Formats: sequence, structure tokens, C-alpha cells
Amino acid sequence: MSLTSTIAQTEPLIADKGSRRPIAVLGAGSWGTALALLVASKGLPVHLWARRPEHAEAMRAERQNLEYLPGARFPESLYPTADAEEALHQAQFAVVAVPSKALRETLARLPKASAYLSVIKGLHFTDHHLQRMSQVVEEVTGVTQVAALSGPNLAEEIARFLPATAVVAAKDPDFAQQVQQVFSGPSFRVYTSSDLIGVELGGALKNVIALAAGMVDGLKLGDNAKAALITRGLREIIKFGVAQGAKESTFMGLSGLGDLIATASSPLSRNRSAGERIVRGETLAHLEAQKSVVEGIYTVRALHAWDQATGADLPITEAVYRVIYLKSDPLEELSRLMGREAKPE
Repeated sequence: MSLTSTIAQTEPLIADKGSRRPIAVLGAGSWGTALALLVASKGLPVHLWARRPEHAEAMRAERQNLEYLPGARFPESLYPTADAEEALHQAQFAVVAVPSKALRETLARLPKASAYLSVIKGLHFTDHHLQRMSQVVEEVTGVTQVAALSGPNLAEEIARFLPATAVVAAKDPDFAQQVQQVFSGPSFRVYTSSDLIGVELGGALKNVIALAAGMVDGLKLGDNAKAALITRGLREIIKFGVAQGAKESTFMGLSGLGDLIATASSPLSRNRSAGERIVRGETLAHLEAQKSVVEGIYTVRALHAWDQATGADLPITEAVYRVIYLKSDPLEELSRLMGREAKPE
């Protein structure tokens, strides 16, 4: 989506009381670019790593990311590069903003950072294990200083410096506070949390419910149906998350309910829009071939595999999986959900 000329190009500069070492952002899609803009607008040096050299060259020449976030001009302190060693040199930490399906391969071939911040809202299922993105980062790099940032954060709005909030979680509270300081500014308020499991699961699972919400929109089933779907979807997220060791209260916060509302409702949401397009006939192959990744289609596959392996009860997730991967009729899936055994809320 093109950003109009009325968009504010940068936030007011903020005096940085902490380290002036650069921040590395690995991944020059819309989300990675938006976060790079957010930090660089404060006058902090940011190295934005792009996988393709021609993409990095184009961003340097145009001083914007025409492929993913056109119209958002780069501050002087934002430097695009395709050289990973250059991007990571003396970095405070690396922000990992690549698609979940490319995470292992990408990290395996890049130099290690001293610490990582995952902003990927996805899950992996391998060898009968469901893994969060921070676990994948730690497993591939061997680095234990890993945090996750999540919340109701649509990239286009972040790049326009519209008011937004997020939460960063880490095992090490000092690292969470370091990330909080780097990203906090006039338009972006960051909270900290110790519940790394809950923050990551909320960000990943809400994409599945957003796909379902988009299907409701595409079928024109009304606001009552969509509200019910979102509410029961949140209950499904909470039930699953608590079973994995998360705190229930986390899912009532920014990375749970907040992110779910934004992603299931906004026309800017890739996952909601993808659900709408699916029920109108768009194929999975076409979705997967698009430049902007729809993380929910991979998360629902990982959750289905987990469900099959463990017998977990994820009715909305399974319905979405059947529509996307088994080409089940979405109205039949709705009837199946409506016909489940009556029970207390």
C-alpha cells in the first residue's frame, strides 16, 4: 500500500541516553522496514539488511523501500545493506524480521549477533515438537539472549508514526528494558513482560483467528458472527497458551487481545485479507507466491500437525486448516462449529 504525501516522514529526534551502537534489522520487508524507521527516526544508527543486493541498492538510491513500504522516507541514520557482516558489526542486538519459513536457513548462513529480538509472529513444527521463533533462534545460533516483541502493530501505520503500543518479553529483564528503551518514542510505547511464551504464542495464534475472521467477512456473514468468532478464538488461544506454560493474563494484553482485534479487523491486515480472498477463490499456491508473507497459513499448518500429534482441541484452527489445505467448504465448516456439543461458556 502506497503511503501518501501527507504522511509525516520522521518523528522528532530524541536524545539517546543509552548506547549509540547500531541496531541491525534482518529483513527488509514492510515490518522490518517500519521498525528500522522507528528507531532511526530517533537518530540511532540502524543497519537494514536485505537478502537481495539489488534491493539494498535500490533502497540506498531511493531512500525508501519502494517494494514493501513506498512513501516512507529514510532518515539519514538508516543504512540499507546486503552485507550481513556490515549490518551486524558492533550491533547492540539484531532484530529478526524474516518470514518464519526462512528463519532457520537465514540465521544458519549469517554471522552471529550478541543478542536477538524476534518480531516474527509464527510457529514451527518439526520432529513432533512445536517451536516458537525465539526457540528456533536460540537453537540455530546458540545465543541465549533472545527477546520477542509483539502487539497490535500494522506496519503501514507504524511507518506513518501513528500512535501504537507493543510489549517486549525476555527471560532477562535487563535485555527487555534495553529493547524497550531503543524502541520507545512519541508514537510507540513499549511495555515489558517476563512471559516470553505468552507474548510469542499470542502473536502467532491470532493470525489463524484473523484468517477465520476474513473468511466471515468474505462470506458476508455479519458482525455478530465475526464478534463470536473472535471471542471464541481468543478462548482457543488462551486454552492452548496456558497449556504451553503461558500466563492467562498475557493473552488479555497487547500481544493477545490487542493484536487479535487489530489483525482480525483491519483492512491493512494481511491475514484477515487473505481469509477473505480464500473464500472468494484465491488458491493457496497464489497466496504462498506473493511477496508479502501471510504467516497464518504456515502457523495453522504447524498447529494442525501439533493437534494431530497430541490430540489437542483446537476447533477453529482445525476448521481453518481444512478450508485452506483440504479445500473444505467454509460454510460446512461453520455448520460444524455451530453444531458442536452445547456447553457452558
